[in-house]
Amino acid sequence: MANDRLRALEDVEKEIALVLQSAGTIVLELSKEKANASLLDRQLNQFQTSINRVESELSAQIRYLTQVATGQPHEGSTYSARKDCQMALNRAEYARVKLGELGHTCETMLDPQT
Repeated sequence: MANDRLRALEDVEKEIALVLQSAGTIVLELSKEKANASLLDRQLNQFQTSINRVESELSAQIRYLTQVATGQPHEGSTYSARKDCQMALNRAEYARVKLGELGHTCETMLDPQT
């Protein structure tokens, strides 16, 4: 799963390179006295297609990271993380109390005079 996400980001990086290449070609062609309209159309279509792919994939990555980071399907929520932390603290306190009881029981068993 993580490798798939990294590969997707690498693909986005390649797509961004295509966007820049298309933009450069468009600017170069526009700087000419007589621009080639069909080349401009092809480069513009490639530019727009690449931009849409980059935007779509980055949006998907951001949605995924938001869900993973917050444990919630919407952004900005820390409730899940706080709840998990509080539950961990409760479990640690419970374990401390039980270990104390166990220690007291062991002392009682080892020292019958008490």
